[in-house]
Amino acid sequence: MSLLQNKTAIVYGAGGLVGVAVSRAFAREGARVVLTGRSQQKLTTVAQEIRNAGGHVETAVVDALDRSAVRAHAEQVAAAADGIDIAFNATSNDDLQGIPLLDMDFADFARPVSKVIATHFNIATVTARHMTERGGVILALGGGREAIPRLGGSHVAWSALAGLCRQLASELGPSGIRVAWLLSPGSPEPDGHEPDDPLAGQTLLGRRPSYQDVANAAVFAASDWAVTMTGTEINLTGGAVID
Repeated sequence: MSLLQNKTAIVYGAGGLVGVAVSRAFAREGARVVLTGRSQQKLTTVAQEIRNAGGHVETAVVDALDRSAVRAHAEQVAAAADGIDIAFNATSNDDLQGIPLLDMDFADFARPVSKVIATHFNIATVTARHMTERGGVILALGGGREAIPRLGGSHVAWSALAGLCRQLASELGPSGIRVAWLLSPGSPEPDGHEPDDPLAGQTLLGRRPSYQDVANAAVFAASDWAVTMTGTEINLTGGAVID
């Protein structure tokens, strides 16, 4: 039996590289996948690929920053499927990198922090209301805990996301809702094994995770195989971060 058979999963930011990979993997494992994002054209392309592979998929244009839009869409999905089982946040944070903090405007620094908290707060608190009767899983994509210069507000945003996920896990756990985030240092194209990847040398394995690696980990985290995992990060850094 497929790991996510008969599950309903909403992927937010499904038109991006991580969102595409996760959506395909969820569908491959039997989930009914609902793709959301701000560009219908991107969603349509991904949906057709999933349908061609025999998956069950729907699309909807939803801005995760718009709480009322997230709520209205989640209500529609839950009504049709008698609930929501999985929510994955793959939305972008619009961060600005490559500039020292000394030369950065505060608005550029703070933007990814504000956005990641707003989108994940909206997604988690809205979808959780449709998971309370049968449990569910809320997942997000975070970054590494390395000290890397010129990443702007990215690391601060990811730290804030981890704190929010822990808080959500503590409050939603009694309802059988799990919350976790995937710790990834970003993925080179196409499969994580590029010989010229400048960041590969910072890992113990000499490679970063591919998008498929991230997607497979998301499937595991969303499945009953990870039934006792909550309030935690899933370290996919290849040893760039050691716990």
